[in-house]
Amino acid sequence: MSTGPEVAAGAPAKLVIENVTKWFSSTRAVVQALDNVSLSVAEGEFVCLVGPSGCGKSTLLDIIAGLTKPDSGRVLADGTVVQGPGRQRLVMFQESALFPWLDAFGNVMFGLKLRPDLTNRERKKIAEYYLDLVGLGKFKHAHVHELSGGMKQRVALARALAPDPQVLLMDEPFGALDAMTRDQLYDDIQRIWMESRKTIIFVTHNVREAACLGDRVVLMSPSPGRIAEIFEIPLPRPRDINSPELAGYASQIAAALKGISNGPDMEVASE
Repeated sequence: MSTGPEVAAGAPAKLVIENVTKWFSSTRAVVQALDNVSLSVAEGEFVCLVGPSGCGKSTLLDIIAGLTKPDSGRVLADGTVVQGPGRQRLVMFQESALFPWLDAFGNVMFGLKLRPDLTNRERKKIAEYYLDLVGLGKFKHAHVHELSGGMKQRVALARALAPDPQVLLMDEPFGALDAMTRDQLYDDIQRIWMESRKTIIFVTHNVREAACLGDRVVLMSPSPGRIAEIFEIPLPRPRDINSPELAGYASQIAAALKGISNGPDMEVASE
């Protein structure tokens, strides 16, 4: 366990978050969302951000994506300061946000508009590849209303992967799904990550989910958000979310969480 901004041993830094602070103001109040957050993420690393509501996890994700500017500090991607959004850092949200007038294939093709360097034939080939990768090759012509919640998230994942981003930012993408569907997606996302070795930052409330997916789990304290502790998860992959070994790491994270917050919205395990 640690609290510093170090990178995993032997790997170059893909992202460097340096002393990031963020305030939000309204007519009613001024609220500090993040306070002096520093973290380095290695190339190909899977990092989970976990903490109670209001700890700034999603705000930090937005800053990394370039959707929100910090009030102080900076984020570097491959050594370059992040000034705004870019296709090298794509976000996948809790809601699939698919276009209902397009089928699964059309939704993934839409994401490939971020790649003007490709011909239409190349886009079609890539779209088919990623739909196959998420297990939906047979459903490529299904429309959104014909897909289950888990299938919609698979399409959203294929759409996010298809433009070949360097960093995939995932904001509680499985939070609205039932436990059985989530368990299957944990297997899928690990398989896809092992094949692609994308750098992934994954926001969650569920500490067992974080321990299942992350190389490191970054525990954030609430109001304002700070990095309270960092947990290394050295378990081999693929990981079973219900394994006793994983439960031990989840219990450590949950115990640390109780030390910084009452956290009534936190989940120690899947339902």
